[in-house]
Amino acid sequence: MTQVDRQVLLQQLKSDYRRILINYFTTDKTLKEEIDKFIHALFCANIPVPQIIEFHMELIEDFSIQLKLEGRSDEALLDYRLALIDILAHLCELYRCSISK
Repeated sequence: MTQVDRQVLLQQLKSDYRRILINYFTTDKTLKEEIDKFIHALFCANIPVPQIIEFHMELIEDFSIQLKLEGRSDEALLDYRLALIDILAHLCELYRCSISK
């Protein structure tokens, strides 16, 4: 994969993760599918866990800035750690299953 292709992929994954975060605490019926597709894409592209954490931190920082601009508290963003834990747990399970085969 070329550097340009990798950058495009990373931007797409970050966009997908942003959409997952925004919808994480909603009743969206398709969220589980989106998470599964996202995890599968991470797995196939061999994206390292630190890169995923970086996505999360950058997005939470962006959300925090927006909330502060709106004069709102950013304390609720701490709950989004659950989304990160969920994603990483599912990814680890996918790795575990692939190794045992």
